[in-house]
Amino acid sequence: MTGQYFQDVSRIIFNPDAEVDDTLCFKFYNATEVILGRPMEEWLRFSVCFWHSFRGTGADPFGQATIRRSWDDGSETMENYKRRLEAGFEFFTKLGVKYWTFHDRDISPEGPTLAMTNRNLDEMTDLALNLQRQTGIQLLWNTCNLFAHPRYANGAATNPNAHVVAYAAAQVKKGLEIGRKLGAQNFVFWGGREGYNSLLNTDLDIEMSNMANFLRMALVYKKKIGFEGQLLIEPKPKEPTRHQYDYDAQTVTSFLRQFNLQNDFKLNIEPNHTTLAGHGYEHDIVMASTLGMLGSIDANTGSPDLGWDTDQFPMDIRACTAVMLQVIRQDGVQPGGLNFDAKVRRESTNAKDLFIAHIGAMDSFARGLRNAAKIIEDGIMSKHLKARYISFESGFGLKIATGHADLQECEEYVHQQGEPEAISGQQEHCEAIFNRYL
Repeated sequence: MTGQYFQDVSRIIFNPDAEVDDTLCFKFYNATEVILGRPMEEWLRFSVCFWHSFRGTGADPFGQATIRRSWDDGSETMENYKRRLEAGFEFFTKLGVKYWTFHDRDISPEGPTLAMTNRNLDEMTDLALNLQRQTGIQLLWNTCNLFAHPRYANGAATNPNAHVVAYAAAQVKKGLEIGRKLGAQNFVFWGGREGYNSLLNTDLDIEMSNMANFLRMALVYKKKIGFEGQLLIEPKPKEPTRHQYDYDAQTVTSFLRQFNLQNDFKLNIEPNHTTLAGHGYEHDIVMASTLGMLGSIDANTGSPDLGWDTDQFPMDIRACTAVMLQVIRQDGVQPGGLNFDAKVRRESTNAKDLFIAHIGAMDSFARGLRNAAKIIEDGIMSKHLKARYISFESGFGLKIATGHADLQECEEYVHQQGEPEAISGQQEHCEAIFNRYL
């Protein structure tokens, strides 16, 4: 690596005494600092996504590209793809992250035939493997773009045309192969077109059954080739479809259990998708973790006042603290991580803005980690939570909790005990305590 694309940026360092307006250093993220017996970098496992940071141009439905990069001439040549990849690894190295993520079509152009497309991928992943070996950076996960090409307009795994489903399956076959080649620690399925726009032309039973069969084929092939990465599904309620089958964490978990896939798949949670589903920021992370299904996190945020996926960098300390509190409670998200599925705003056109955005988000999660660790260590909030459910730890409550009570016994208990006492939920008390740590 020549280090030619970010010559005006040095390796980002931890400098807690930096001036307020010095945004090209970490003020809170200290990779080797030990928190609850583990280095910060191991709790956080930060990753840079290739698609937003090295394929994003700032274009949106209302405007053309605003971002021009020195390494990208906009062409679909292999040479341009190679420059993007080299620039990416220079960025990852200077930022000091250990992981990256990509879609297959981010790093390699699609050819006129599947065979030519796969040859392109082979050549590009040879380069990626070499860059990984040079830098020590690892692949957190890869995935297949099964939503952008016109063939997938009606879905991939749920497409009404079996030929399209077969094509998507062939694409995933190659995706698993390159994941194994690059040592991916996970493989993600995001079904952007797996849903419907109208029920009038949709057979839900066929589409959901086909989706389960599609995932089962991937699982079988994963085992066949010896790919050891964790399979992940990323929920999202809508956009681009009107309704997406993997709506939220609870929906996907129920789907996996319905088709007996729950032991082989976990969830990759993106909070911006969670809020699009009408939930609070950390809801799906807590829900997935509670269900034993949290595998990784796409660390981003959205604008609550907007109704679409804005993929902004997470800078809210309260939100980051809530996320890290759950991560600590489940003893980390490894082999997953915190992948910044986020893009600089289309008005942020300088290459330095890429660094500043990631640094700000990494510092935010570092603060969130410290806050969450203090909450855990103090034990005040856990004490209040335990007290709220204390009635289930003994007596008749324990009988209910262990599944040994029946309706008749409940009725008899009420006859004996009379009207239940009104007990405050103390929500405001808990919120005030939580805010004290921020």
